[in-house]
Amino acid sequence: MMTKISTASMSREDWLAERRHSLGGSDMGAVLGLNRWASPYSVWAEKTGRLPPKEDNEAMRQGRDLEEYVASRFTEKSGKQVQRMNYLLRNDEAPYLHANIDRRILGERSGLECKTASALNLKTYAGGEFPDSYYVQCVTYLTVTGWERWYLAVLILGKGFQVYQITTIEGDAVPEWCESSVYVSQAEMDALKSGAKRFWEEYVLPDQAPPADGTEATGDAISTIYGEDGGGGVQLFGRESMLREYFYMDSKVRELQKDMETIKQTIQQDMGEAAEAACTGYSVTWKSQSRATFDAKQFAKDHPHMDLSAYYKTSKFRVFKIKEDKAS
Repeated sequence: MMTKISTASMSREDWLAERRHSLGGSDMGAVLGLNRWASPYSVWAEKTGRLPPKEDNEAMRQGRDLEEYVASRFTEKSGKQVQRMNYLLRNDEAPYLHANIDRRILGERSGLECKTASALNLKTYAGGEFPDSYYVQCVTYLTVTGWERWYLAVLILGKGFQVYQITTIEGDAVPEWCESSVYVSQAEMDALKSGAKRFWEEYVLPDQAPPADGTEATGDAISTIYGEDGGGGVQLFGRESMLREYFYMDSKVRELQKDMETIKQTIQQDMGEAAEAACTGYSVTWKSQSRATFDAKQFAKDHPHMDLSAYYKTSKFRVFKIKEDKAS
């Protein structure tokens, strides 16, 4: 059975709190390792209340402000009428998932996801392709709603507007206004539900953190949760082999960095004063640039009576170091 939770009069705080009770489309992309901005660990930390709400940024603001424009461009291109849906949707058949959709398409069992992308990502959408994380998001919504199709409309700022179809109908026709169409099987949606169930029951419910995975998102989450040290110490029982491996890999990284630097220096010698170089399959540039920086120390020295304390920003962070005990 489908449950609709109205978000029309919800505060942002209440909306975020409601979302913490299950996994949304972008969450599933992270759980499956397909979201560059989040990871299984950061999703777990968010769902268990360990992370503060994400700070708003310019990209997020533009995405919200341009959502209505993207929806209207979709209607213009497809001829389909859309409607805002101010509900958070849950389905008893997928209890660990929710759908907070951008638009429903009137007269059919379909939805629309609106995205805004930087012009620098134009190649990402070439040849009918689009990010895997967006695909997982649309599949999540299909799984929760039980609808037949989802359309992904992407505004590439200053470069183009493209629409993609994600469908549960095998052999579905591809509209001429779509860049491509991807079929989603029931088995794939069942696998998505199983993945959500496994993540929720293995990590969220028992409050057990997922393993570290080396991603930036996990590192940022750990640094936020453990932002300040509390003093004291711990014994890292059984971590000896892991630390030995760390130093072995560190030595290999330094060897690779030296080899890369040797290649770089050799090419620089070949180029001399040339700004550009090329050989079959490769191009190289080595161009002059200039950058102006503010010398705060010199400014303070030249203006000894000026109080500059209000212009200095103090931030706290923890420095992580591993040292090898040569004596042992």
